Amino acid sequence: MDKFEKLTGIAAPMPMVNIDTDMIIPKQFLKTIKRSGLGVNLFDEMRYDREGNEVEDFVLNKPAYREAEILVAGDNFGCGSSREHAPWAIKDFGIRCVIAPSFADIFYNNCFKNGILPIALPQEQVDVLMKDAEKGANARMTVDLEAQTVTTSDGESFSFEVDSFKKHCLMEGLDDIGLTMAKEASIDAFEAKAAQARPWV
Repeated sequence: MDKFEKLTGIAAPMPMVNIDTDMIIPKQFLKTIKRSGLGVNLFDEMRYDREGNEVEDFVLNKPAYREAEILVAGDNFGCGSSREHAPWAIKDFGIRCVIAPSFADIFYNNCFKNGILPIALPQEQVDVLMKDAEKGANARMTVDLEAQTVTTSDGESFSFEVDSFKKHCLMEGLDDIGLTMAKEASIDAFEAKAAQARPWV
């Protein structure tokens, strides 16, 4: 998993509330178990018409936001089913941080396990960030995980809370497998000792 320390990038505004996981990645794309390749279908039913053509008015289809790395969204982001494909699609598109007033719990935790930083801020602060994101590609937002701050293109900064363990895992690029592999030497030592003590196993 890629490390997340500090990100300066384009923020896309998506002020909708209750964006659920089926909107993020519709059910017909859940057949794969790969984490890659889903970015093209992120928000599929909003990004494309029935003929598969891009919907010009959808924010991520606009030239200013095609390279967005930050998403500023409405309340209760990631509600609905617990599909992990939702953060997979977001990450594969290139978005590394989602900012909203609140998140669904399962989606929130899945983000950390997939290298995405979800930031919950009060509505009034999200409103400021939303307006900054609406300025387009020239207005770049900075997310500093070490300092736990989000800074607008105009220099206005907001602090956010994050669990210390989740912060450590993101900054070190550790998912569940990575956390286990960090103890590889201890595991090998235990296995060697166990093999000597119980050779019949």
